[in-house]
Amino acid sequence: MAFFRYMIELNKPIEERAVFVGIIRPSDDERKVNEYLDELEFLAETAGVIGDRKFVQRVDRPDNATYIRSGKLEEIATYCEDNAINYVIFDDELTGMQQRNIEKIVKCSSIIDRTSLILEIFAQRAKTSYAKMQVELARYNYMLPRLAGMWTHLERQRGGMGTRGGMGETQIEIDRRIVKERISKLKEDLKKVDKQMATQRSNRGSLVRLALVGYTNVGKSTIMNLLSKSDVFAENKLFATLDTTVRKVVIDNCPFLLSDTVGFIRKLPTQLIEAFKSTLDEVREADILVHVVDISAPDFEEQMKVVEKTLSDIGAAGKPVYVIFNKVDAYTYEPYDEFSLEPKSKENRTLDELKNSWIASEKSPCIFISAAQKTNIAKLRNDLYKMVAEIHAGRYPFNNFLW
Repeated sequence: MAFFRYMIELNKPIEERAVFVGIIRPSDDERKVNEYLDELEFLAETAGVIGDRKFVQRVDRPDNATYIRSGKLEEIATYCEDNAINYVIFDDELTGMQQRNIEKIVKCSSIIDRTSLILEIFAQRAKTSYAKMQVELARYNYMLPRLAGMWTHLERQRGGMGTRGGMGETQIEIDRRIVKERISKLKEDLKKVDKQMATQRSNRGSLVRLALVGYTNVGKSTIMNLLSKSDVFAENKLFATLDTTVRKVVIDNCPFLLSDTVGFIRKLPTQLIEAFKSTLDEVREADILVHVVDISAPDFEEQMKVVEKTLSDIGAAGKPVYVIFNKVDAYTYEPYDEFSLEPKSKENRTLDELKNSWIASEKSPCIFISAAQKTNIAKLRNDLYKMVAEIHAGRYPFNNFLW
C-alpha cells in the first residue's frame, strides 16, 4: 500500500506557484493597489498557477532599470529561491530592459507582467481559428519591441550572393523581419474573415440587436443562457468567453438578437483591444448595450468605469444602455456604527440603499438580479421586451409584431 501511495504522489501534477509585485505611487490608493493584486492573483489562477505571496513597494515612480528598488528585488529573489517559486508577475507592463535586468537577479522559471499573463490566458481560452488568429496577432505585437530580451542568439549571419540584408543581418533583425511578416499575414487573414462575418451580420435581417457587455466574470454568459435557453460556456474564471456568441431570443411574441462578448478588465492590453476590435463589431452595431455588473464586487463602480472607457475606445459610446446589477445574492456590506463619528461610506450601504441611490440618480435604467438564483428574471424579461418592442415599433410603424 505504501508503494501505491508513493506512485500516486509521484504522478500528481506539480503545482506552479507565483508571487505578485506592485507599487504604490504617492497618488495611489493603497487599498486599490491591493485589490489590483488580488485580481492579478485571480488571473494567475485562471491560467493554472497558484498564488503564493504579494510584494508591494512605495515609490515615487517605477525604476527605469528594474521597476522596483534593488532592496525589494533582492528580497523577492531570496523568497523565490527559498520557496521554489516558478513565476514573478508584475501588475504593470515591463519594458524589455526591465525584464532582462530583473531576470539577472531573480532566478525563477519566468518573469512576466500583467499584459503577458492576460495574453497567455487568451491563448489558452481561444477555441475558434478566428479567436486564435486574433490572440496570435496580439502576442506578436507585444513581442515585437521585446525581441532583444526574448532571444539570445544574436550572432551575425554571414551574407553572400542571394542573401537578404547585403553584408548580412543580425539574428535579431531576421527575427524582427519574420515577426513583422507574420503580423502582416495575420492582418490579411483577419480581414478576409471580417468580411465573411460582416456578410453574416447583414444576412440576419433587421432584427433588434442587444449586446451583453461588462467586466470579465460578472455573469454575462449565465444571463445569455437564461434568456436564450442555450448552453454558452460559463464558469467562475476570468475570460471564460472569448468568441462572440449570437442567439435569437423570443420573449412572448418579441424576437431579437442577443450577443455575448469577451469581458473587459483593468489595463486591458492595447494589443488585445486592437486585435479584438472586429470581434466587437457586434457591440458597435447593437441597438442597446446591456451592461452587466457584479454588484458583489467591492469596486464594482470602478469596474463600470473601465467598461465605459473601453466601449469609448472601440467606438461604441453613446448607445442606449440598460444596466443589470447581477449577483445580489452575494452582496455584503459592513453595518454602519450609529455612534461612529466617521461618515457612512459606500461599504456601509445596504442593498436597498444602493438600489434607491442608483435609481434616484437618473442614470441608465437598471435592474437588480441574481442569475445564479434566478432572482427577478421575470422583470428582466419584461424590461427587455418593452425596450425591444419600442425600437421595433419605431422601425416598422405599419408592420408591428405586437398588433
